[in-house]
Amino acid sequence: MAQDEAGSAQAQAPETQPTEMTDEQRDELASQVVDRFSLYSGAAGLIPVPVVDVATVGGVQLQMLRRLSAIYGVPFSENRGKSIIASLAGALIPAGTATGAAVGTASLLKGLPGVGTLIGAVTMPAFSAGATYAIGKLFIHHFASGGTLLDFNPPDYREFIKTHKERFGIQSAGQQNSSSK
Repeated sequence: MAQDEAGSAQAQAPETQPTEMTDEQRDELASQVVDRFSLYSGAAGLIPVPVVDVATVGGVQLQMLRRLSAIYGVPFSENRGKSIIASLAGALIPAGTATGAAVGTASLLKGLPGVGTLIGAVTMPAFSAGATYAIGKLFIHHFASGGTLLDFNPPDYREFIKTHKERFGIQSAGQQNSSSK
């Protein structure tokens, strides 16, 4: 019976044993975690309370980072994880861009009955899921190449972030203006 319980515990939490997996298995498991947490993040974007949705999405992203760290055997620090998530959010949504303003406005619009709630309910889940996916894929790449939370430097991943921003249609106001000329 104890052996059955141990076996089911391993099946439920394979990411806690990174040394027993091949690189391909680890990457596949990490991709599944990112996909799952992207969905959770999209669902958190549906929370109808302004600002609470944004905080919840940040918490989901932090948990995803914790799981990815476990999969790759990287020591996790909650404080370091929070600062990294915040800096990446800044890279994905630069202050002063149309997208950054739209995300904040979408969250706050949820407080307005009717149209505001509808706009917030459509935009926040999509952006939240996309940002979580991009952050997750970035960390899969970083951890798979031997990186840790301590040596993570967001500017080193500008091109990676830019590629994922384009994939999800996230543009800064300057890019939008130059592409419309």
